[in-house]
Amino acid sequence: MQNIQDEPPLANNHISVDCVVIGFDGEKLKALLVKRIGEEAGDIYNDMKLPGSLIYTDEDLDEAAQRVLCELTGVKSVNLIQFKAFGSKNRTSNPKDVRWLERATKLKVERIVTIAYMAMVKIDRTLSKSLEDYQACWVALEDIKPLAFDHNLIIKEALAYIRQFVEFNPSILFDLLPRKFTAARLRTLFELVYGKSIDVRNFHKKIALMEYVVPLEERQKGVAHRAARYYKFDRKLYNKVRR
Repeated sequence: MQNIQDEPPLANNHISVDCVVIGFDGEKLKALLVKRIGEEAGDIYNDMKLPGSLIYTDEDLDEAAQRVLCELTGVKSVNLIQFKAFGSKNRTSNPKDVRWLERATKLKVERIVTIAYMAMVKIDRTLSKSLEDYQACWVALEDIKPLAFDHNLIIKEALAYIRQFVEFNPSILFDLLPRKFTAARLRTLFELVYGKSIDVRNFHKKIALMEYVVPLEERQKGVAHRAARYYKFDRKLYNKVRR
């Protein structure tokens, strides 16, 4: 595992990247956060932030985002999408944030513009197995407390972007589901993304209009309630319908 403190002083101290990785575990949407641990002159802090850091002068922004995410969380090979720049003069108004970043990077920090990236992933054992080694963890969106810098705002803007993105490309949501899923599981995901309850009957009508959501003959087994039908997402049919 690499540590930003061990890197040579090649970073550009005015530009950073931050990665908003939103995961679905079948019940909740969660954000991938990293612990910011440090100690300076009696100022002890252990709080959370998005995986993000300054960029190096010899790398592109997309390269920087992938590097930073991997270095800070061990997560790699996710589809990061650049969605917004954050450049408020107040981003570094908190002296605690500035002290931590200057100590971590060994650079003088002034105003920083950050380029934000987002990704949506299915939380599974493979994706989460090494997070503890990197002081990273999944936190349910409703449980996120005040974060470093303007990272709460960045997450809020990422969710707004995701809602707009889903309107034009709903297939991103099906990447978060298992190969076969129930209508209830899909409805839960839609409710979490849009932040509101969806009527069950109306949602079943919505599914019926999605030609690429194919009902299966298989139903749930070993459940106390009425066994629900399984569905699958047909990507070939989706691509054909969306042309």
